[in-house]
Amino acid sequence: MELPGFKHRIPLPRILTFGFFILIILGGLLLSLPMATRNGHATSFIDALFTATSAICITGLTTVNTAAHWSVFGQSIIMLLVEIGGLGFMSFTVLPFILFRRHVDLTTRLLVKESLNFENLSDVSSVMKYVIGLSALIQSIGAGLLFIDFYPRYGLGRGLFISVFQSIMAFCNAGFDLFGNSLESYQNDPYLLLVISALIIAGGLGFLVWRDLLLLRKRKRLSLHTKLALSTSAILLVGGTLIFSLTENNLAVLTPNVSPFNRLINTFFLAVTPRTAGLTTLPYHQLSIAGIVLTIVLMFIGGTSGSTAGGIKTTTFGLLTLQSWAVLRGHHDVEFSKRRFSDQNILRALMLVFASIALVVTAIMILTATEATPARYGLEYVTFEVVSAFSTTGMSLGLTPHLSVIGKLIIMLLMFLGRVGIYTVMFTALNTNCTKKGYRYPTENILIG
Repeated sequence: MELPGFKHRIPLPRILTFGFFILIILGGLLLSLPMATRNGHATSFIDALFTATSAICITGLTTVNTAAHWSVFGQSIIMLLVEIGGLGFMSFTVLPFILFRRHVDLTTRLLVKESLNFENLSDVSSVMKYVIGLSALIQSIGAGLLFIDFYPRYGLGRGLFISVFQSIMAFCNAGFDLFGNSLESYQNDPYLLLVISALIIAGGLGFLVWRDLLLLRKRKRLSLHTKLALSTSAILLVGGTLIFSLTENNLAVLTPNVSPFNRLINTFFLAVTPRTAGLTTLPYHQLSIAGIVLTIVLMFIGGTSGSTAGGIKTTTFGLLTLQSWAVLRGHHDVEFSKRRFSDQNILRALMLVFASIALVVTAIMILTATEATPARYGLEYVTFEVVSAFSTTGMSLGLTPHLSVIGKLIIMLLMFLGRVGIYTVMFTALNTNCTKKGYRYPTENILIG
């Protein structure tokens, strides 16, 4: 798609890519100001730019401690960038139209369609009201529920700020926190962990899924996208909790002062937060190798398409799982809920997974050469950090604060690609105009496996 009305038309993916890039630069400039830090000293531009990239890409990886380094102004900038990145910056372009009840022009609707990954242009005007209104409602409810817990601890002003900040971070699936150690101090607070979990899941389901659920009584049916997203998400949450309960049988040692019930809540949180949220209750370097591998897999899958989450998405994973099962049974069609997926849908999913794996492996190879040393950071540290950045999760084994300039640039690029989308960036970089050939070559098979 291209913007209409211009002699030299600008492709929409290019506008979206550069739009995010400009926001990152502006955020980096604001965070590099002395007033953005607690000590009043300017932050180096590379660290400010890294934080801005992490915020606008709703990740949470940071080279400095968010609670200790940034002032209220700096933390507010981070919060604003996360909100913009979570809803898609084009959502804020549409907001004035909705507030003043003005008609959204075709150009803006095209941009929003690309920004939030809508299938049809007709979805844009109606869905945007759900996107903005529902997001504001869920985050407000989340902040109110968190305030009940934070007010006795921090008082009115500070408690309200922390509640709003952490509600936005949880819903937008970003791993920034105002406590200095994520949520490790709240292992014995099941109320807080369940509220945060609910916000993470709500943000990771996607706006189109929520619209389907809210209109279920009227429509009497759910779309295939919603059914597959809900089914896959439920399986990953339940399966992840069960597997973590088996792999992390040392939780009683790691959390000696936590009751069995609260330990179960922490285990459930282990399955929730890799869905690209990044908030943690346990130091991940103390998990078993099996637990770290499972976390990497869950981060790579991520949340649902059209949501605040990253990764290859639950629908992609679910579709390819169904496709593999169909091939194993000798079936040509890939079916789910009395519907058949198109070949184009399957090929697009395969392309996304292949490109994602290629990108992750390339980044791992580069960082093992520039960052890893046998005495400090092995392959698991680098792999964890790379997948966390690409999936916009924000969890870390401790490598990020010690990255070299090259390492920071690589992680920033991964976060950018993970948020903007591989297809969007590839289209921007290649911008090839495919022309249909008037002929096709004969087919021939090769040996597979």
